[in-house]
Amino acid sequence: MIYPIGIQTFEKIVKDGFVYVDKTDLIYSLVTQGQIYFLSRPRRFGKSLLLSTLRAYFEGKKELFAGLKIDALEHDWHVHRVFHFDFNGVDFTMPGALHLKIEGYLYDWEEEFGISSGVDTNLGSRFNRILQAAAEQTGRGAVVLVDEYDKPLLDVLEKDPELLEQNREILKAFYSVFKLADASLRFVFLTGVTKFSQVSVFSGFNQPKDISMFDKYEALCGITEEELHTQFAEPIREMAASEGCTEEEMRQRLKRHYDGYHFSKEMTDIYNPFSVLNAFDSQDIRDFWFASGTPTYLIRLMNHFHEGIDQLSGMYYSQDEFVNYKADTEYPLPMIYQSGYLTIKDYDKRRKTFLLDFPNNEVKNGFLTLVASNYLKIKENVSNLAQDLAFALEDGELDSFRQMLTSFLASIPYTMRRKESEPERERYFQYTFYLLLRLMSVYTVLVEKEQSEGRVDGIVETPQCVYIFEFKLDGTAAEALKQIEAKGYAREYEAGARQVVKVGVSFSSQTGTIEEWEVRK
Repeated sequence: MIYPIGIQTFEKIVKDGFVYVDKTDLIYSLVTQGQIYFLSRPRRFGKSLLLSTLRAYFEGKKELFAGLKIDALEHDWHVHRVFHFDFNGVDFTMPGALHLKIEGYLYDWEEEFGISSGVDTNLGSRFNRILQAAAEQTGRGAVVLVDEYDKPLLDVLEKDPELLEQNREILKAFYSVFKLADASLRFVFLTGVTKFSQVSVFSGFNQPKDISMFDKYEALCGITEEELHTQFAEPIREMAASEGCTEEEMRQRLKRHYDGYHFSKEMTDIYNPFSVLNAFDSQDIRDFWFASGTPTYLIRLMNHFHEGIDQLSGMYYSQDEFVNYKADTEYPLPMIYQSGYLTIKDYDKRRKTFLLDFPNNEVKNGFLTLVASNYLKIKENVSNLAQDLAFALEDGELDSFRQMLTSFLASIPYTMRRKESEPERERYFQYTFYLLLRLMSVYTVLVEKEQSEGRVDGIVETPQCVYIFEFKLDGTAAEALKQIEAKGYAREYEAGARQVVKVGVSFSSQTGTIEEWEVRK
């Protein structure tokens, strides 16, 4: 089995024998049931391959689709002129880069159709004339495909407000052509990470149909669990043999690390295609997707947001709260969700709200490590520390756990833990431990768990023990233990076979580290 690592051209994948997950039945549905679409998916999720497949279809390359699902559905393979805009690979932080990129496309097409731009500097009207000429010469409506329409905005988001506004105005003017050229168009498809609400392509007449959360098209990009088990049984078997585990155990490992994406209330399990294919190709489970790009624009957004990631994840939201992103507001949830760092984990039919949380271990560990390093301004690898802490609990080495935790807290710069008020100081310690405990993903970790008589600061479940943590700022460890007992935090675990270990911890706002530590078994 040959994996198309870094290959996003449908024709090359088919001709060179690379593995291809057949989505052409969904593509047939798209092209026969609508005209202008928008799809938001995280980066490296197959959007470029989708557009390449659409291009091959509209160029009438029937031979490429032999044996695929669409082969039995489509009987009239008409040829259309396809105009493909690809904004990948361009640095839009340079002033004028967006205008030059679009200008380059238009110049080539004007040459092709013998059109003189004259003194017209309006990109939208120039493209409109190109579309009209294409429709007249071919006798069929033109097709427009736009890959990563929002990259000119994401590149400068929270970095250059003036250039962000310039790029937004250019895109608004350019995309307005879809309202003018309706008679010349057969099909339009735009992809991107984020739906920017201020870009006029998403308002007014002839607005794109946003299928990002349509049940029907949830699996248009990515690999479903069924596709993974049926089409990739061989590499799963090979990885299981290499790791000395059963095939079912390997499927579970892949699921924990790469599955977990859901893009509609239908809750179809979607695996990250980039990571899965790289895992099969290398015969190793690693953080391929997260390592392929750092979400710096998200960190810039989080720095402006007065709350932490713990105030956004693990909560229910209405669809409007995480679908449309407004660049002039300091609310990063839509960007975090649409970039793939949070995903839908549940749907409340009664309230019509969605639970958002991290999709899988790869994303959770990578993103929280990045957030923790940025928040605490430390040089130590937070992910490695969290793993060491988890192993210490598994081995029952609470003294080692305490020593590592104390050392870590002492390494945090004083300027990061210096807070003006008591609520801010409490928030600092609370958020620090939220990040550390969520990173301990080897086991079941519950942070700020609601119980009938209160909220537990932290619970870590290992195969042998259940650790219940209660933290006090400028208090005593005895007070923390007393609260565990008084509130009955351990009650639901006492009937089980695992040992329950209660840990009371007090922190000093002066030293910034552990002051007292008491354990009760």
